[in-house]
Amino acid sequence: MRKITERIDRITLLTDEWRSEAPPVPRSVKIELTARCDFKCFFCASHMRLRDKSDMSQSFFKRVVREMRDAGVEELGVFYLGESFLCSWLPEAIRYAKEECGYPYVFLTTNGRMATPDRIRACMEAGLDSLKFSFNFADPEQFRDVTGVKASAYPEIIDHIKAARAVRDEIHAKTGHWCGLYASSIEYDGEQRERMVEAVKEIVPAVDEHYWLPLYGQAGLTSGAKGTKPTAGNQGRVGALRKPLPCWSLFTEGHITYDGRLSACCFDHDGRFDMGDLNRMSFMEAWHSDNFRALRRANLAENVCGTVCEKCIAYEDAEVKPQPVTFVARSAIAA
Repeated sequence: MRKITERIDRITLLTDEWRSEAPPVPRSVKIELTARCDFKCFFCASHMRLRDKSDMSQSFFKRVVREMRDAGVEELGVFYLGESFLCSWLPEAIRYAKEECGYPYVFLTTNGRMATPDRIRACMEAGLDSLKFSFNFADPEQFRDVTGVKASAYPEIIDHIKAARAVRDEIHAKTGHWCGLYASSIEYDGEQRERMVEAVKEIVPAVDEHYWLPLYGQAGLTSGAKGTKPTAGNQGRVGALRKPLPCWSLFTEGHITYDGRLSACCFDHDGRFDMGDLNRMSFMEAWHSDNFRALRRANLAENVCGTVCEKCIAYEDAEVKPQPVTFVARSAIAA
């Protein structure tokens, strides 16, 4: 299966098998090797530093990753809310998951800035199955305004995407190993697709598939940023949007923070979705914890008032359309 959208749609489709307060072990889990990120994107709450930003211990990673594979997890994302290319042992993490634990599919999403050819090669040689670039800017100026990083980094990211294709094709020719290459872009508003036409044209030849995502409100934390109107909850990708309730994320995908907490949410930037401490309990104990069961019951009833999910869908309004984004130049741009 080489289309990433097919995998995404399989995870976000909440079938009867998973509509339970105690669903089976999730097919997919994302694990946060580091909570640090070199971007300060307006649409992501990571830059708000609502929790500590550090790295996962390798000993914890090895224990929980093996435990999850033994329980039946099939797909491991070696990232969550941080930028995993900031983690020095990223290739070792991939190799351990593939060779020692036998995960069929190990995947990674990156903002691309630190994804140099040498680092990409190390990850692919370690067995990485999928590398996706979050590519959310039309030009250097929008890149600067979106990320808070100097505009000169924009062409570097373009170069890294193109280099990834060359590295992938070389490795495939030599060893037969195939790492899918993908890119996604966010529709901030009704004009972003048109704004990004030329930028997307430049990277599409280097990737196997490019797709679009709606603007998420990150559990309500970034709702309204720069005058934008996000979708409610996490509805998946554009072209296969899911209902905001019940939220698929609670049922079909796990999320583990760098300090070993199992989170119920794709966007747990402040720790409010903590469902269990994996330093003290097993993955499946946390997956079926009382708190997680109660939150799933509320989602299945499509009434999350009074729960930690409330703010994530509170701004849903089908009649309100996204407004064009006006990016204001920052007075100080991070290096």
